[in-house]
Amino acid sequence: MKKLRVGIIGGGRIGKVHATSISRYVPTAEIVALADPFMNEELEKWAHGLGISETTKDTDYIINHKGIDAVLICSPTDTHSDLVVAAAKAGKHIFCEKPVDTDLGRINKTMKVVRECGVKFQIGFNRRFDHNHSALRKRVTDGTIGELQIVKITSRDPSPPPVEYIKISGGIFLDMMIHDFDMIRYLSGMEVVEVYAVGSVMIDSAIGEAGDVDTAMVQLVLENGALGIIDNSRQAVYGYDQRAEVFGSKGCALVENDRPSLVQTSTAEAVSTEKPLYFFLDRYMAAYAQEIIEFAAAVQHDLPVACGIDDAIRPVEIALAAAKSLKEHRPVKIQEIL
Repeated sequence: MKKLRVGIIGGGRIGKVHATSISRYVPTAEIVALADPFMNEELEKWAHGLGISETTKDTDYIINHKGIDAVLICSPTDTHSDLVVAAAKAGKHIFCEKPVDTDLGRINKTMKVVRECGVKFQIGFNRRFDHNHSALRKRVTDGTIGELQIVKITSRDPSPPPVEYIKISGGIFLDMMIHDFDMIRYLSGMEVVEVYAVGSVMIDSAIGEAGDVDTAMVQLVLENGALGIIDNSRQAVYGYDQRAEVFGSKGCALVENDRPSLVQTSTAEAVSTEKPLYFFLDRYMAAYAQEIIEFAAAVQHDLPVACGIDDAIRPVEIALAAAKSLKEHRPVKIQEIL
């Protein structure tokens, strides 16, 4: 089978994550070229070390390259929409990191172009491809827990990002909790109809001065009346805290944090285990590889993508409803955002 030939736009942290996972773990794809407006000698050397022979500052080079089948868009959020449109019009299949944009109207216009061009489009919600989360979802879809009644998600970073990033991130709901909004939809198989959000500045006053919160909780009502609960914190001193639970009429299923090992030590003083993995790359590197494996398969075998156009739109709707709820101190129905 012919390998999927990809070009990557963006050589920052997430672009490097995808380039590394493809080169090491995705035999069905190969990287033809890497483009970054800030391409320098150091980045070129890094790319060549992964076997990427073509590097450039010109993103159009990727878009117009005749030997590239698909584009991975890993650039800053404010560039995503224009790049998606350009790639779609060039007939390239598209993998785009979340979100497509922070403006819902612009996202809808961009997705309209993708539909009209008929190319494959996958949004980068990597947690769907994690072994724990996919196993948890199966407990819902195969009826193990019966009728779903409650979904609970805890997602806490080990440390906050720089305040300069906070200022341009779109806020905690669009930047961080958007992954959890997607997970609520993924685990439940249902849409969210109402959101109530609360938030505080508990970690760094500079985050509040930048117009954001660093600690937040959101209650969601799903279309069947089931409830979702999400809590986020920008700082968990013990590591990267990623837990989820689904509760239903027949029982409950949950996933705990991944740890360096499952060893439990019992002594006269205490029973202890290792702390959670500290960084998101430690926790989700296999998931990053799996999402590209499935994207490649969708393109090569003309299959539906695992996380597509609707999945690019719905979590942003929820995030915007959460931001409105926080600001107005009231529950907000998703219909108010549309």
